[in-house]
Amino acid sequence: MAIFDYLKARRAIRNYEPTEIEDEKITSLLEAATYAPNDRMREPWHFYVIRGEAKERYKQVALDYLQERFPTKPHLVAESVKVLENTPLVIIVTADIIPNDPAASVDNEYAVCCAIHSMWLAAQELGLGMVWRTRGVGLVHDERLHRFIGAPENRKIVGNLFIGYPAGEAEATKRTPHPEKTTYL
Repeated sequence: MAIFDYLKARRAIRNYEPTEIEDEKITSLLEAATYAPNDRMREPWHFYVIRGEAKERYKQVALDYLQERFPTKPHLVAESVKVLENTPLVIIVTADIIPNDPAASVDNEYAVCCAIHSMWLAAQELGLGMVWRTRGVGLVHDERLHRFIGAPENRKIVGNLFIGYPAGEAEATKRTPHPEKTTYL
């Protein structure tokens, strides 16, 4: 498949088969990330691979967070936690924060976003589905997740990648044609 075909076919996959991801495929995803462009070759990413027993502990952290955030919406909490039950692999991705250099720290976040996108395209080639989560069950903005993964203070969580073998086909989403989003100067 050509790169434009992969880009056009990429989808956020949220439903997975109950099949564990092979170690070789996890390694391939992580390797793909390391080829992402990054300012001054800082390679500002770090990956926390969560599966098995660690995923059960993550599920409890997510449940506590969601119950606190949505105390009057037990159905929403249950549906959100169900996502974790059906996802074989979670990878949390962080960006290095550079003390006293906010511009470089932002550049690092951009690089991590590129690394995540590289992983997304590689997942597709490996027959895997992926969705990048930040809010809700993604917990990116909650300190509990930072503590759970044991990240040092100089790392910012950029996203949680939920990965698995797709259960069914994802619908294509309509995209705005680039001329409507482009200005030539």
